[in-house]
Formats: sequence, structure tokens, C-alpha cells
Amino acid sequence: MSRMPIRIAVLWLGFFSAGSPVPAAGDFSKVPGVVIDHSPASTGRYIGSPSLAVLPDGTYVASHDFFGPATREDESVVFASTDKGRTWRQIARIEGAFWSGLFVHRGRLYLMGPKQGHGPLVIRRSDDGGRTWTQPRDGRSGLLLAEGRYHTAPVPVVEHNGRVWRAIEDVSGDGGWGRHFRALVMSAPAEADLLDAGSWTCTNRLASDPGWLGGRFYGWLEGNVVVAPDGGIVNFLRVEMRPGWGTAAIIRVSPDGRSAEFDPAGGFVPFAGADKKFTIRPDRRTKLYWTLANVILPEHEGPQPGEIRNAMALMCSADLRKWEQRCVVLYHPDVHKHGFQYVDWLFEDDDIIAVSRTAYEDGMGGAVRTHDANFMTFHRFRGFRNLTMKDSVWSGRGAATKEAPP
Repeated sequence: MSRMPIRIAVLWLGFFSAGSPVPAAGDFSKVPGVVIDHSPASTGRYIGSPSLAVLPDGTYVASHDFFGPATREDESVVFASTDKGRTWRQIARIEGAFWSGLFVHRGRLYLMGPKQGHGPLVIRRSDDGGRTWTQPRDGRSGLLLAEGRYHTAPVPVVEHNGRVWRAIEDVSGDGGWGRHFRALVMSAPAEADLLDAGSWTCTNRLASDPGWLGGRFYGWLEGNVVVAPDGGIVNFLRVEMRPGWGTAAIIRVSPDGRSAEFDPAGGFVPFAGADKKFTIRPDRRTKLYWTLANVILPEHEGPQPGEIRNAMALMCSADLRKWEQRCVVLYHPDVHKHGFQYVDWLFEDDDIIAVSRTAYEDGMGGAVRTHDANFMTFHRFRGFRNLTMKDSVWSGRGAATKEAPP
């Protein structure tokens, strides 16, 4: 395994630690970015599902849930920043929200996801910047899919052709984790009441086939709704392969949102980091699609690619089928207890702003493992369109990242 040169490591830590608080009970001085929240491994409450939104007045709002042995997988917390991510404060705690994502629509803030792990799908609205939220008691107040079991993550909500679109999965298939995911897309008229279940239309639910990819296909999940270059709606999904990694799936959705279809002959595309959650967004300025994804660097290849989350790369594509790695923006050489994962992000002028489910040393024993993160962190990647591999934090490519204190 290659080691980061001392000069580069010093620059890296100096850049990223700015703004991170250092409480008496721990040492956060090495944590990249700005620490939004911390949950020590000893609590048995791990940080998951980071999500980010920006309100019309410029306030940043972030959320995450808790998973692990000391949780019921049904709780999320909400934070706000009024100084562009330099400092954060908790403004809400929500019971009955898990794997949920924030989004702003028509100037109003929403949170959408299951009520608990593999529970019914609900949506909430906040009219005061995330401090208080509506309660999904029935089909008129946010209980969208009461029957069945559902899974998702903070993934894009897209407005296109007069409708609002979002991907989810149900978990009613056979075969256990991975194989039990069935992909679908929900949509509603853009002017409709999004808390009313009657506003929403679902596609058919697509089960996968374990015979795909030469028998190595194991499941698809955490899909991204994306407007394709031809103007159609697609669901771009993470794919679990056993063995293997680096292949995503593209499902096409009908314009009315009622049907979805997948062609295995042309629906699989090479995508580094496809075995972990990612977010894809289109950039009007460059006409490119951009993502932050957990790539696997050469020195870290191993038999469990889904667990390797120590490198986060900025990637782009003109057509969703051919992807270019532009820069490794977050990195740690240890793959066992360090990671940057489930990153949710947004464009802000020339920058990308992002929140990460981060596993890192905290002066209290660190994370149990990479997957079981102990931090949610905020990051700003300045001038992202001009970043190249020469700007990477990964020592295999040289210089420190362009990320600067927010």
C-alpha cells in the first residue's frame, strides 16, 4: 500500500480541519470538513443517511438518521447553518423517519422516506425552515404508501415536464438482502399537494434477475431519477455484484410515470463506485452529469468492494454511459475504520457543497468499522469544474485537494 507523503498529509489535514469543533470528550482535529454531528461508537448509535438542502433564504439544512444496536431505526435529526456551512446547530428531532432525504419544492422544505427501516413510505413538510414538521397520520397528510415494505436513501427529487419524480425500492421480493429489492419510481404533478397520497403515481415494480451479468448480479438499490440526454426519465441504480464491482443499471420510465422497463442487453453501464450509494445531478453550465462516488483505488482492491469507502471521487459524464474520474476529493489510506459514504451534495455557483456519513478517528476509539460511521461532516469543493486528478488528496496523484475552509 502506498503512503501519503508527509508534505501532502500536512496540507490535507490543515485544509480539512478548519471549522471542526474539538470538544473536551474527544479530539476531532483530524476530521475532514466541518463536523455537523458526532455519535461515539460506544453509544451503539451510528450515523446514516446524510441529506442536504438549501432554503430560498440561503440557509443550509442537513439531516441524518441513526442505525445500530441501540436504535429502533426510526429517528432522524435536522441541523441548520446560516453561515454557509461554517457552523451548525440542531433544530429538530423527528420520530418515524428513516433513510429519508430532504428537498425543496416551490420554496417549501420536505423530508421523504420510510417511517422506519423497511416500513411504510411517508413525506413531511416544514414551513419554518425545518424546526417543526407535519405528521403523516393518513393518506391526506403524508402517508404515501401504507402497505408494503420500502427502502431508499437521500437521492435526487427531480422536477421535469410538469411532474416531481423520485426513485424508491420495495423489499417484497425473494432472496433476502440485495435480491429482494424491486425498483420503482414515484411521481406527482408539480403543482399538486405532495402530502396527499392521491397525488402520486407509481411505476410497476421491477424485480431483478440473478442470471444477469453472467450470474453475478445480486441486486439493485438506491436509484437516482435523472433526466437523460434525450429528455426521458431514467432510474440510475447502484448494483451489487458477487463477485465484482463497477457496474450500474439504467431503467427507463414512461413520460406519464406509470411504467418502467429494463433491457439487460443495454441497461448495464460501467460506473466506478456503483456498489455504494451515490447521487447524480446535471450541470446546466457544462451540460455534464456529475457525481461523488466511492471509487476503489488500485492499492485497495479486495474481495469485499462494497465495504471499501475510503476514497470519494468527483466524476462526470456527457451521456450517463461513459464516466470520467476527475479528482479524488476525500481519502484516507485505511479501509477498515475510515470512510466517506452516502454523500449528498448540491451545486452552489462554482462549488459543490456536500454532507458525508464519515467514519474517522475521534479520540474516543473511532468508528466500529467503516460502515458504522460516527460523524456527519460538511464539505465544500471549490471550483469543482476545474479540478483534475492532479488536485487529488490521494497520494498516488499528488497535490492536496482544492477544498478550502467554508
